[in-house]
Amino acid sequence: MPVLWESGAMTDRGLRLSRALLIAGFVLASLNLRPALAGVSPVLSEIMADLGLSAAGGGAITTVMVVCLGVLAPLAPLLARRFGLDRTLLAGLLILAAGVALRAAGSVPALYAGAAVAGTAIAIMNVVMPAVVKQHFPSQVGLFTSVYVSGLVLGAAVASGLAVPLERAGGYGWREVTAMAAVPAVAAAVLWLPQALRRPAPGGGAPRSFRAVLGSRVTWAVTAYMGLQSLTFYIVLAWVPTILRDAGLPADQAGYMLGLTNLAQIAATLTVPVLAGRARSQVPHVTVAALLTIVGYVGVLAAPAVVPWLWMIVLGLGQGASIALALLIIALRAPDPASVTALSAVAQSAGYVLAALGPFLIGVLRESSGGWTLPLLAGLGACGLQLAAGFLAGRPVAAGAERARPATVTEQG
Repeated sequence: MPVLWESGAMTDRGLRLSRALLIAGFVLASLNLRPALAGVSPVLSEIMADLGLSAAGGGAITTVMVVCLGVLAPLAPLLARRFGLDRTLLAGLLILAAGVALRAAGSVPALYAGAAVAGTAIAIMNVVMPAVVKQHFPSQVGLFTSVYVSGLVLGAAVASGLAVPLERAGGYGWREVTAMAAVPAVAAAVLWLPQALRRPAPGGGAPRSFRAVLGSRVTWAVTAYMGLQSLTFYIVLAWVPTILRDAGLPADQAGYMLGLTNLAQIAATLTVPVLAGRARSQVPHVTVAALLTIVGYVGVLAAPAVVPWLWMIVLGLGQGASIALALLIIALRAPDPASVTALSAVAQSAGYVLAALGPFLIGVLRESSGGWTLPLLAGLGACGLQLAAGFLAGRPVAAGAERARPATVTEQG
């Protein structure tokens, strides 16, 4: 009996250790979803000066990565079907580390090639993370969606906030600072290795899942919601500091306001998916998130310099809730990890391509109109479309409404 008890105790300890490694690896992986993107802009002027890049050439570093997020997202379901979700996530982390290191090698070709490699890795990880939640935490989808979306936002905030202080404190150049993003990627890969070494779960047939989701009306509602909330977010990310500076705020205060938006996003991503994940319908949540975003846009349009901190908090809450809800709905509306991966690939591929157009079109409107009224009104129009798409994506699917087979997009998975 003592031997059996001891064996059982060791088994329990082993299970607890395995669970702890799973959660730790998952959390650290989530923190790697944005630093490679967010860490470039604080040192962009130094990169341009060092390599002799124009403004367009400097902006192309991030553009290459964002385009990869959309165009290469469909690779993820094929890799997951062949190798399993856990091994695909491990591969994404290792490719990310390699891309970041290549980008910092010091030549212009390496800069853009590394950006493309890193963008490919992030595209793969973006798609598989909702499916990893579905596979490993099927009864806690809301909670672990909250965990990884919060990690995504926090990773971006830390990378953008620490780039210049690390550069100054350590006497580093842009190469060393941007290469540091490879360190957490390798650490996450080490923690995730035990999951990847296990026998892969059945892939569930990515082609079958693709056919099913492409034939579902819910897929296109989810895709529209993902794309429109991303578009309204990237408009704010790209232009709000300039809007506030044009309204009379000093440059440093305009930058702080964008940072305040990021903090407010974390508050939303920590709470909203947990609450919305328990509900049968997410319509009330997407409605509130869209209305908060609209109020923030209206505030920036009507009185940008009066209480800018209030508009930034409201925008952060609305947009943080929106991205969290988009990723939560992807996990809830498909019944199994393979279908989640396929739905995630479709929604994020089209979504990021649409989002990449937002800042450019707003810039065109600003240049043609000579002010910010028309661009912000266009942003408000996109918020209205986001609300409509969220209503369709957030409501539960009525029984029999979709005629696709059981592997199709469904109500709650």
